[in-house]
Amino acid sequence: MSLLHWLQQLRLKAESLLSAKRYPCLSCSSTYTRLWELPLCHACAEAIPWIYQVSCERCGRPDVCPDCIRRKEPHFVSNRSAVSYDPLMKEWLGMYKYRGHERMRQLIGTMLLHAYHLHRQSGPQQLQGSAPKRLELITYVPLSDQRLSERGFNQAQQLAEELGRKTGIPVVPLLQRLRHTDKQSFKTRGDRLEDLQGVFGVPLSVKQKHAQWFAEAAVTVYIVDDVYTTGSTLNECAKAIKQHFHAEVCGISWAR
Repeated sequence: MSLLHWLQQLRLKAESLLSAKRYPCLSCSSTYTRLWELPLCHACAEAIPWIYQVSCERCGRPDVCPDCIRRKEPHFVSNRSAVSYDPLMKEWLGMYKYRGHERMRQLIGTMLLHAYHLHRQSGPQQLQGSAPKRLELITYVPLSDQRLSERGFNQAQQLAEELGRKTGIPVVPLLQRLRHTDKQSFKTRGDRLEDLQGVFGVPLSVKQKHAQWFAEAAVTVYIVDDVYTTGSTLNECAKAIKQHFHAEVCGISWAR
């Protein structure tokens, strides 16, 4: 290859890079050339604290977990979270839930795929007496009418719908919140356990509509939520589902 030809090729590549369409990063607003699925610049994508290895097989915590050791009645098989809840992830969730950045829904929902794949790597548990056919369903932690009115949307429902679109797994609203509770993020572990007792239920209409699915297949239900803290919410949701359906119940959360 002649030097002139090499220089021409180099110029064409440079022009291609300079003319490539650039997009605003959802996190820092700098522009980038899209090379991956997440709508982030390279620096912000590199800053994501992905969880790759877990120490606690039940809750997916990457280190020692005192909550699962103390839990007397675990109703869920396992939880997996996509990322650690560091200051950057806390900022992203705040942008989505409280400051109207609706495009963060797609970003966080896509990131949930990582938590789903962590579940798939560990493999499903075998249900006793289960049918040979297996079925996966996605549901989500419901909000009270008061909280839904305040926020205008249920972030867990939106994230579940994003995950359903990415995986092709049906999203089914199995749960309802039977009474309003104050925000759990400000409470101690003991207060959470007491406050969430009997909060969730399965409506009779839902049980009648979907009973055949659970009768004919070994069903794994993934309960989606934004943040896993102590697992109290997930455990109560799983308890409500298992009171009505024979199913393996797992949690998928964005952060923990």
